[in-house]
Amino acid sequence: MLKALRRLMLFCVLSGVLAAFLAGGAALWWLQRPLPMPADTVDLWVEQGRSPRGIAQDVARAGVGVDPRVLYLWFRLSGQDRKIRAGSYEFDRGTTPRTLLAKLVQGDEASRSVTLVEGWNWRQVREALARADQLKPEIVGMADDALMAQLGLPGVAPEGRFYPDTYTYSKGSSDLAVLRRAMRAMDQRLDAAWSQRSADTPLKSADEALILASIVEKETGKAADRARIAGVFVNRLRIGMPLQTDPTVIYGMGTAFDGNLRKKDLQTDTPWNTYTRSGLPPTPIAMPGRAALIAAVQPEPTKALYFVARGDGSSHFSPSLDEHNRAVDQYQRTPQRNAPRAGTAPEAAR
Repeated sequence: MLKALRRLMLFCVLSGVLAAFLAGGAALWWLQRPLPMPADTVDLWVEQGRSPRGIAQDVARAGVGVDPRVLYLWFRLSGQDRKIRAGSYEFDRGTTPRTLLAKLVQGDEASRSVTLVEGWNWRQVREALARADQLKPEIVGMADDALMAQLGLPGVAPEGRFYPDTYTYSKGSSDLAVLRRAMRAMDQRLDAAWSQRSADTPLKSADEALILASIVEKETGKAADRARIAGVFVNRLRIGMPLQTDPTVIYGMGTAFDGNLRKKDLQTDTPWNTYTRSGLPPTPIAMPGRAALIAAVQPEPTKALYFVARGDGSSHFSPSLDEHNRAVDQYQRTPQRNAPRAGTAPEAAR
């Protein structure tokens, strides 16, 4: 009898070990097995404060072929159920329970990006945001003044107020949120540049530095010329000489500009026409990058008051009108030369 009892106990122990082994093997197999997906990608939004049980249910509701009770048990047994992060996620075919949890714990969100390019104007920024993938269009149809009020700058024009960079965002984020980040980035970089301004700058505020930097951005064909171009404009501001820079005229023309800048355009007054008005225009004309911001506040010391495009992206600088006109004859009026880029026009044509 005792012998039979021992055999029964041994059988139970072995059966338990075998059952545990089989269960463990089944669990390992399940953890590494791709979950059935209804499409190539499945979207999941995890709300802040959502419980692990609720997240498991959300995964199943999104169309993933999994029992939410089993998935929740896996979350619990892993010990990472409270480490799951809120956010927007995408799961591809081949996702296993193990990789699904890892993505949720690491906060490996589905991200998109939109690039705002140095030298772009506000109209181009709006167009880029409208084209951005999976970006919620909150600013579509919103007037500029209402938009800037939403961003905390009522009465300020949006032109030039956003830093050119590549911004990543989660699927379903709003264009207004991206603009808020870009505005903060510009504020930080503008403040940093203004704190490094030359002691003798004629600029009276960081806003004036932003305006000048936007002009420098549009006038620069070659990076090495940027600080000297800023120096020319600073020299003109010091002596009260009009800036007479083509990009400001083009900006003031708006959508009426057809690619050709004519003499009548230079003579048609707008708030941004620096041929008909002295000093800086009332707003920036584009988004300047960091290098243009630094150039505006730390211009290269120069005696030059004029510059003209050589046709290769670089510029020729002149301290006198006579030298400038000779440079214009050499670089812009010679038939075999490339057409000049928009820039400071020949003085003789003014």
